[in-house]
Amino acid sequence: MVLPIGSLVNAGAILAGAAFGLAAGRALSEGLRAALFPTMGLCVLLLGIKMGLAADELVIPVISCVLGLITGELLDLAGRLSAAGQAVKRLLRSGNEKFTDGLVTATIIMGVGAMGLVGAIEEGLGGGRSILYSKSILDFFMAAMLGAAYGSGVLFSAGPILLYQGGVTLLAGSLEPCFTAGLRSGLSAAGGLLVMAIGTNLLGLKPLAVENLLPALVYVAVLSLVFA
Repeated sequence: MVLPIGSLVNAGAILAGAAFGLAAGRALSEGLRAALFPTMGLCVLLLGIKMGLAADELVIPVISCVLGLITGELLDLAGRLSAAGQAVKRLLRSGNEKFTDGLVTATIIMGVGAMGLVGAIEEGLGGGRSILYSKSILDFFMAAMLGAAYGSGVLFSAGPILLYQGGVTLLAGSLEPCFTAGLRSGLSAAGGLLVMAIGTNLLGLKPLAVENLLPALVYVAVLSLVFA
């Protein structure tokens, strides 16, 4: 069994970046912190577009996003995740009003990309950890920006990302046949749409309940395997 060292390093980079951003954010004026949101929105939107355009075809991701939104709305995932975030906030006695937003936003931005999935599979199959190490560097700077804008909630995004990537690494041997090129491409496209939705929220456009789109990733996996 291959230990998820790369994912541990990635989680550590997120913690370090978020802590740095949190400390830097306290030194910034309220006006400057507010200006971070539209700037980050542009950066996140560009990242989402890049992820989406990397896909070979968009039919399955688009259908998956529609089905995912319907499922998420019926299950009220946004409300449930918000309640869970508030519970963690109360447990920590945090006074940060953006705690839940920071936790969810950071987890989605740094967790849904194909880089983490492919890197975790490569590590699990003994192919090295270079992808996850590269992702760790990128996530450090992303976590720093998010930490400065959202505060302490970003720190806790390291947990879900570690569980997800580490779990894939541990199960990579048995799951390898499932991770086809079409599946990776579809997940990248659907993840790009979720990241783009976060970007539009940061830009102050009509808000989207991004959490309700999360089931799209499950639909992508199922449809990609069915139509492989």
